[in-house]
Amino acid sequence: MSLGALIGLVGIDVDGTLVGAGGRIAPGVWEAVARARSAGVHLALCSGRPAFGVALTYARQLEVDGWHVFQNGASVVHLGSGESRSVPLPPQALQALITEARTTGNVLELYSDTEYVTESTADLAREHAELLGLSYEPRPFESLADPVVRAQWVLPGAEAKRVMSAGQPGLEMAQSTSPLMPGTQFVGLTHAGVSKGAALRAVAAEYGVTLDEVMYVGDAGNDLSALRIVGHPVAMANADPLVLAATAIHVGHVDEGGLAEALEQATATRGA
Repeated sequence: MSLGALIGLVGIDVDGTLVGAGGRIAPGVWEAVARARSAGVHLALCSGRPAFGVALTYARQLEVDGWHVFQNGASVVHLGSGESRSVPLPPQALQALITEARTTGNVLELYSDTEYVTESTADLAREHAELLGLSYEPRPFESLADPVVRAQWVLPGAEAKRVMSAGQPGLEMAQSTSPLMPGTQFVGLTHAGVSKGAALRAVAAEYGVTLDEVMYVGDAGNDLSALRIVGHPVAMANADPLVLAATAIHVGHVDEGGLAEALEQATATRGA
């Protein structure tokens, strides 16, 4: 892979891109991060995960005083100033999700900027809390005091396909996976118009970087909105077929340091 244009910003997905099997980050990734930052490349975490728990730790390691994208774009947070932008879910759509969760027994999680709640006592709910690095304490959805900016289904593959095909009026839906929970599908729901792509566009504007100067590295369906708008869309070797088809640039597998490969190419455009 050889890139000619100057790259000023790299958006980085978490599961399947930064983090691989067993929660491991491949050797060489953090060294590549340090070189990119030294060369003046901004690095923005772009995750479906919330802006707390282990995802916040990763964001700080990428760029401690920078903009980062959480909750599939529902939360855009500057770690230095604490500034955040949030778009709450429409009340009617939110109530419909809660009713469906209580009717079907499927695992639903609701997120604000600072915390989350699930009523489910299923193993999938507990396993996902552990993946996020959060305490698992099921409680009523109504106990979440702050505005809900994102909902998420945690589902077996067949049920996720049904949920995606049914759609949800007024909401964006994005499907993703994690190597830490094989066989499980995550269906994130945000307000219509909210996506990783829209959020990354806002981050680029904050830095004064054109989209032609942005690289995005991802592997799943919730990355497509960002991959489709940047000048340098990069897919991991382990990416979903739709992601591989939507990108001209492919790097190595997450467990073999594919992200480090992408970061080194971004750094090289700046002559460092």
